Amino acid sequence: MVTFQLDGLQCSTRADINLLQACLEAGANLPYFCWHPELGSVGACRQCAIKQFSGPDDKTGRIVMACMTPVTEGTRVSIDDAEAKEFREGVIEWMMVNHPHDCPVCPEGGECHLQDMTVMTGHNTRRYRFTKRTHRNQDLGPFLNHEMNRCIACYRCVRFYKDYAGGEDLAVLGAHDNVYFGRSEDGTLENAFSGNLAEICPTGVFTDKPFSETYTRKWDMRGAPSVCVHCGVGCNTFVNARDEKVRRLLNRYNDEINRYALCDRGRFGHGFVNAPSRLHTPLCLSEEQPTPVPPQSAMAQFARMVASGPIVGIASSRASLEACFSLQCLVGREQFSTGQTQQEQTCAELAYTLLRDHPGSIPPLHDMESADAVLVLGEDVSATAPRLALALRQAGRQNSFLAADAAKVPRWMDAAVRTIGSERLSSLFIVTPAPTDLDKSAEETFRAVPDNAARLGFAIAHQLDPTAPAVPDLTPLEAEQANRIATALGAAKKPLIVSGMQYGSPALIQAAARIARSLVRNTPDAGLSLVMPDCNSMGLAMMGGLPLETVMMRARAGAIGTLIIVENDLTRHLDPPEIVELLEAVPNIVLIDHTATPLWQNANLVLPAAAFTEYAGTLISQEGRAQRFFPAVFPPSPIQASWRWVQELARALPPSGEAQLAPHRTDITAWQNLDDVLATLGKEMPIFAGVTKAAPDAAYRLNGQKLRSQTYRASGRTVIRSYISVRDQPPPPNPDTPFSSSMEGAYQPDMPAALVPAFHTPAWNSVQALNRFQQEIGGPLRGGEAGIRLLANHALKNGQTEQPPAPDIPPPFTPQPDTVLLLPDVRLFGSEELSMLSPPVVARAPPVKLSLPAHGTATASHITLHLEGYGPQTLPVQQIADLPDGIALCPAHMVAPAFAFPRMARLTATRAEGDGS
Repeated sequence: MVTFQLDGLQCSTRADINLLQACLEAGANLPYFCWHPELGSVGACRQCAIKQFSGPDDKTGRIVMACMTPVTEGTRVSIDDAEAKEFREGVIEWMMVNHPHDCPVCPEGGECHLQDMTVMTGHNTRRYRFTKRTHRNQDLGPFLNHEMNRCIACYRCVRFYKDYAGGEDLAVLGAHDNVYFGRSEDGTLENAFSGNLAEICPTGVFTDKPFSETYTRKWDMRGAPSVCVHCGVGCNTFVNARDEKVRRLLNRYNDEINRYALCDRGRFGHGFVNAPSRLHTPLCLSEEQPTPVPPQSAMAQFARMVASGPIVGIASSRASLEACFSLQCLVGREQFSTGQTQQEQTCAELAYTLLRDHPGSIPPLHDMESADAVLVLGEDVSATAPRLALALRQAGRQNSFLAADAAKVPRWMDAAVRTIGSERLSSLFIVTPAPTDLDKSAEETFRAVPDNAARLGFAIAHQLDPTAPAVPDLTPLEAEQANRIATALGAAKKPLIVSGMQYGSPALIQAAARIARSLVRNTPDAGLSLVMPDCNSMGLAMMGGLPLETVMMRARAGAIGTLIIVENDLTRHLDPPEIVELLEAVPNIVLIDHTATPLWQNANLVLPAAAFTEYAGTLISQEGRAQRFFPAVFPPSPIQASWRWVQELARALPPSGEAQLAPHRTDITAWQNLDDVLATLGKEMPIFAGVTKAAPDAAYRLNGQKLRSQTYRASGRTVIRSYISVRDQPPPPNPDTPFSSSMEGAYQPDMPAALVPAFHTPAWNSVQALNRFQQEIGGPLRGGEAGIRLLANHALKNGQTEQPPAPDIPPPFTPQPDTVLLLPDVRLFGSEELSMLSPPVVARAPPVKLSLPAHGTATASHITLHLEGYGPQTLPVQQIADLPDGIALCPAHMVAPAFAFPRMARLTATRAEGDGS
């Protein structure tokens, strides 16, 4: 720690930061534009000018840019110095010369950092009276609007997009005061993190296009802390709603996970909650047609169903922990299914077991950024866990940081550090069947089918630890590759191994865990991260249950009278013939979901569930972190959380129906709120005992008040309904949360992090207000941790350091003459279930193509795919030069809904190139 003097006040701060950070952490209001906590300093805007004095006798001082000046012991600085204030006023006036001053119609109004800084600087008189410079705006795709005339040339956008996120199609063009931030021509921004420009940009140049289509003033929306539901990473988000409609979703800072950035699928994939596919009322099958019925009639219908035989429940990895647990309580553990195939469930439970027993580190995303050697084994993390991929991209900068340290250049001096480290890629190795978006950040990439990638992984583990099993039949090239990767990993101080479930290969997951265990022998900080496909895949793996194959077997035997399916689209797991067989074998199907899946018209009873924006619940991320999400919308009756519908089913059971259930099931009829569900869960399954600590309970009060979910500037409820009635009708209270539904209530920067509904403080109305909520800039929030880790250091705490059983090492892959190994090509836009109901995401989904090796059968322009369970499908072909022989890539879930893991398939050419078709 060092001490410096700020306008006569003694302040303590960290020694490795700049004066701008030090002043902000001291609580001062110092304006800035180009600096960003995640991007560092470049000194482009000159807005953070302050007066620095050389010593106690210096009365004159000199103006310095706070973001480019390190803080040192005894430094004397002044923000309020008259000369410094005049300098800042001049800078903001130059910036505003060509600005259109269109605040009343600008979508950024009310959350604009430029507005805040202009007021903070004191610039309130416009003297410029000449023609303003104007630019032509570009169409940048479905996610962002572009209004270049609002630009102040802070360079934040290109620094984030190119330097931080690795995008290549956004640049700064022009010179002097006529610069342009955009593409060389109109077109969709290609990077997976382009949507962050709406928050990174301090003005209204880049704004949220889907939000603009149903625009609402920022201060009139209700906010709720939430968790992304589109992959297993568990990024934290804010949901904003107005008039009981979700309007937008924003990044919510979590120091250990997503920090300042959110992928575009997570940011724009929420459109399914407002989609036409939403279910709004209970439906009963009448004369083979779904017919709306009152909830009481729906429960009576269920009571009649249960007489037909045993009840089986199917859960989902996209459903909340409470929904899955309530279903298990209703039907009993013996009749509870995870809703996953045997292959998916085996991989998920194996991932859970290996992470639980890993003696090293299970690093959160932020810790991954400091890994000095990384191996990604058989997983395209750019598509399956994009925010994790962004963290690995930052890990590639570790060598440049070391070079900067040697040159005594502060790490926050971004441009200089990037120049020093421009040729110093860190040790990132990627082993995948096909190219990935992360390849350009890697030191080396290797192409291998999943079995061969697993063999390479086991060979690396053996190189690191001779007691690990050796791999037979390695080629000289594979042995050399294994030795090279093992050498780099073994020399690292903080190595990281990443794998996952993309190819449904237990061998890949075991190989990754073996490498990590081998590294732990010499490097206790060796990390292991295993990617899981859905937002609650880990929670379901921890809970356990029957695979779908067992459910099918019972259905064929006539041992299922009623099947209750909770938030699961079975067509994504079972092939069409199996779906038909299931429908014919099961007399009654009850579907509880918020979205009309393909089975809804065949279900005997459909109950409308709340989406994640409409109720409170818990999800467990792939690292084992339990996190709570809260409602921003109060859905109309009878829509309610899935676990409440399950509770209604339990209450509707007649005495005769009890006999169809497991004898030792848990009674759920007495639950009053979410806290009761979680308390029961912790008692029934001790592994979940800590889930109650993921967030404060519904009884939590701050200064004796509930927490407000709207800003103090909100216009009020009466205005929302004024076209109907001026009488005030507040939304119904929610018994599951400590929030009020309006601006009334408590709010302060040190409130519990899991309950912060938005970031704003006096003078700071944009997302930059986050600085006031952090213990230190870029560090943890003042309100503590959001969520709780259930797996961290579990193995060490329980003394589990022995080696796991020897794995089965797969034989080398051999191409077959008449078939190919069809691998799922997971798409960032297109493969995930819920986001593909969001119009902007649909617009970004690439065309469906079959990928083949360039030197094989890819001489045809189209190929007919023959996949068991589906009819022949003719698809266009794209050639990939280094794709291994004997395989093909097909978009996951897009051609065949249930195609998620590798299968053998047959291909036939249909049209040759140049045939004129």
